Amino acid sequence: MMQRSSLTVPCEVPVLVLCFLAYAATGVELSVNNQTADFSLSTAVPGPPVPLSCLAQNSNQDEELLWYRGEGKVDLKDGNKVNISNICISPVTASDNGVIFTCKLARNTSVQVSVTLNVQFPPELSGEESLQIEEDKDVTLSCNAKSNPPAQAAWYKDNSTLVLQQNRYQLYQNSEVFQLSINKVQKSDNGTYTCILKYAGEERWKDFHLTVEDKKPVFPMEAIIAAAVVVALTLLFGIVARKDKIFKVQKAL
Repeated sequence: MMQRSSLTVPCEVPVLVLCFLAYAATGVELSVNNQTADFSLSTAVPGPPVPLSCLAQNSNQDEELLWYRGEGKVDLKDGNKVNISNICISPVTASDNGVIFTCKLARNTSVQVSVTLNVQFPPELSGEESLQIEEDKDVTLSCNAKSNPPAQAAWYKDNSTLVLQQNRYQLYQNSEVFQLSINKVQKSDNGTYTCILKYAGEERWKDFHLTVEDKKPVFPMEAIIAAAVVVALTLLFGIVARKDKIFKVQKAL
């Protein structure tokens, strides 16, 4: 019986072909501001505009380029997307801090270079605020401490460093706020509290004028209900008595 012969193809051949095709697709290299790898770019607020220039290299054809701000695609004019593409971030704001700008190759978006903005900005803190708090109530004083890098924060009372009273004063700080909480305020807590933030050799502050008012008397709910019932019954009896008097007068006539 005649056996069929099989054609054996070396496994290396298709692998080499695939590798060649992959290289042909990804041999293009991108650079942003002459950087071929992801990098961080520092700037400040206020400061100059930030230009980003993306260039396609090692290609024997025109290459379309794409820009992204985070996950959102940046609109580019037709003359600003082939082989070289430029964008300008202006004005730079605090909200741009940490934002990633990415240039991608349109026909193979895995070819890309990303730029992370490191925007330095001061805290926005100023003005004053007045608060009236009833005695034995809790109060929280809060100031905006968002800055990059983080500012040094401190609380003052009546122009002197605040001495924290254990179990009554609590401090809280994160990347955005700096807070002072006072539990069960007392008359001795009256005064001006100042939140001071030190940033780049400068100070910014906000004043809180705290007035502790007398504690308002609290009436038990049972007493209030009882008083309301007494008033209602008194009115009811008065109406009934008045009707009875009117009825007697009419009868006498």
